This record gives sequence, C-alpha cells and structure tokens, in this order.
Amino acid sequence: MCRMSEFVVHDAIVPDLQATTKEGVIREMVLALQKAGQFAECSADEIVSAIMRREQLGSTGIGRNIAIPHAKHAGAGKLIGTVALSNAGVEFESIDSQRVNVLVLLISPQDRPGDHLRALENVVRSMRNDKFVEELRQAKSQEEVWQLLHK
Repeated sequence: MCRMSEFVVHDAIVPDLQATTKEGVIREMVLALQKAGQFAECSADEIVSAIMRREQLGSTGIGRNIAIPHAKHAGAGKLIGTVALSNAGVEFESIDSQRVNVLVLLISPQDRPGDHLRALENVVRSMRNDKFVEELRQAKSQEEVWQLLHK
C-alpha cells in the first residue's frame, strides 16, 4: 500500500461533515463506508465501537487540525478508508488541543497488522505535506478529494 488512493473508498468520501462531535463524525464516516457497500456482515455500530475503544487509548488527533481514527475489525475484508472534511472543525482531544478539519479513517482486518501500520504510516507522511493538507481543506466535492489523492 503506497498511496491513500489504494485504500480510500471513493464513494465514501465525505467532503462536508454534518456531525459536530468526535463520535458523530466517526459514525458519519463509518456509515458512508457502509453505504458504499463495505460492511455487509456487521453493523456500523460495531465498527464505531471499535474505533471509539481505540480513541479511549489516546486521541488520534495528531495536531495541525488532522485526525486519523482507525481500528482493526473482523467486518473489514480488506484495508479500507475514507477521507472527511469539516469546515467548522470538530473537538477531537488532539495533541495540540486544536479542532480537527481533516479526518482520514482506516479500518483493516484483524489478521493484517502490517497493512494497517503501512497505511497509517502513509497517511501520516501525506499529512506532513502542508500544501496537500491545504488543498484537501479547500476541496468541495468527493471528486476534488479523489483527484488530490491521485496526485
């Protein structure tokens, strides 16, 4: 897995989050993945619970208005993810106490920890690129986000 475009599900990209809480945005992102046909065998609630359990270990708000919520779950047949944007920002208990505008959600099978770690590393590396993050923040549609992931 070298690029975010290899695991982000196009139809699950959320360019304008409506939720305003940490759990709410995570739920909205998981529901977008479910609507895109990613979790036939389990409920969205199970996935949200797994991600929230991970959040209890420490916030995935990495600073600079970015969060990378993630979890391993048996409901994922392969590594999948989505990108979501919040204009207003969401309180995420980030390490720098700033609100989060850019979220990248990852869910991977429990038996593929290597894929999970490589994807996290890739997302973190991408998020270090200030120009890329700024372009993401300005994206207004699924297609604009998708095009940025393919750059």
